Amino acid sequence: MQNQLSRKWDSKMAGIILSLAWPTMLEQLMQTAVQYIDTAMVGSLGTAATAAVGATTTVNWLINSSISALGVGFLSFIARSIGAKDETAAKRSVSQAVLAVLTVGMFFTILTLSLSGMVPVWMQVDEHIQQLSAQYFFILYMPMLPRTASIIFGTVLRAAGDTKTPMKIGVLVNLTNVILNFLLIYPTRPAMPGTLALTIPGAGMGVIGAAIASAIAFTVGGIYITIILWRHPLVSPKGQRITPDWQILRPCLKVALPNMLQRFGTSLGYVAFASMINSLGEISTAAHTIANTVESAFYIPGYGMQTAAATLAGNAYGAKDRQRMKDLSAMFIPIEIGLMIVSGALLFIFAPPLMDIFSDSPEVISLGTTVLRMVAVSEPFYGFSIIIEGMMQGVGKTKQPFVYNIIGMWLIRIVGTFICTQIMPMGLVSAWACMILHNLFLFVMFLICYVRGTWNPLR
Repeated sequence: MQNQLSRKWDSKMAGIILSLAWPTMLEQLMQTAVQYIDTAMVGSLGTAATAAVGATTTVNWLINSSISALGVGFLSFIARSIGAKDETAAKRSVSQAVLAVLTVGMFFTILTLSLSGMVPVWMQVDEHIQQLSAQYFFILYMPMLPRTASIIFGTVLRAAGDTKTPMKIGVLVNLTNVILNFLLIYPTRPAMPGTLALTIPGAGMGVIGAAIASAIAFTVGGIYITIILWRHPLVSPKGQRITPDWQILRPCLKVALPNMLQRFGTSLGYVAFASMINSLGEISTAAHTIANTVESAFYIPGYGMQTAAATLAGNAYGAKDRQRMKDLSAMFIPIEIGLMIVSGALLFIFAPPLMDIFSDSPEVISLGTTVLRMVAVSEPFYGFSIIIEGMMQGVGKTKQPFVYNIIGMWLIRIVGTFICTQIMPMGLVSAWACMILHNLFLFVMFLICYVRGTWNPLR
């Protein structure tokens, strides 16, 4: 009888996990599909266009991840408040999230637009594409305020257990982006579907058209998610004061700041990493950019499950439910590792045709295939790290992940890549080998953290 109850509970827990995870996975899948389409569309303009767009991608990660880290503080507080059935505290924290969007969004708007001309220089982009890359970057960051709203308000909704709304908005944003890409990148051209003779309108703006399409899509998403949040029955900030409330901000920032420092430090590492790869030449830059785009689709199961892990762990911690916390980890880890094994196997098998979608260059395809197959083997190990880190974020333990990630990024990936590419000319393959060593280091550290139980404040 006890075994039957245990199986029933496991089945119920698995259903809750998947119901929270699948909308996030689908949202990320749509985002990645648009990245694929963007890369393929821009890639059709030539290797220089791909390099101009991809050269500043890691700066985009740096900014987005810093904003996302701030959202983690609100996620932890809201999830715990809902777990403790304190809806008033949850709504008060959402008003502080609105204040954060306004403050951080304006700050990054000023910062990115003022530095847009220097970013390609700092990223060691080839001189003949620096101006194009700077123009792309400037346009992309004009709607920084709605982009910030999309990131933080999406996190707020997920913390409240609503993962479907951010998914739907993500679908809208991505469809808008693709349609505008189609109209703005290419010139007006004839099409002959069957016996019909059609003319497809186009602005012929190339890389600049891709930037405008993304900027408009981000603006649409930011406005829409703000309206949805304002009308939400559980976490609407309507009626709350949009002024600093330190009773809420202090615990949020206590969780967010280590995570912000972690993401800023690791993203800055990605910038340094990409800068060293850009110095290897156009072929390596294009192969790295495309391989990163391809690889991102195969991390979707990991990061989709991480969001669910953070939310449910925060709920369990808020309710002080020790048994539920144990059951969550016992369910999440095997599901996550199983998904990442399948994901890694698919990446290994389909690496060549996926690279072929985005480039006509045999050198780019061959180099990208090699590094993708290397990283595919490490995916299950990285998946374990993602889950434990997600649960720690949900319960507000962000200091240990900060230390692990900074050490792994700077002492293993960056120092190793500098030695391999700047001192010993070993090329892109050696840089990705350093990246894999970084992932394996995180696996070992989070495994130790899990075995010792230091991740769980209710142990």
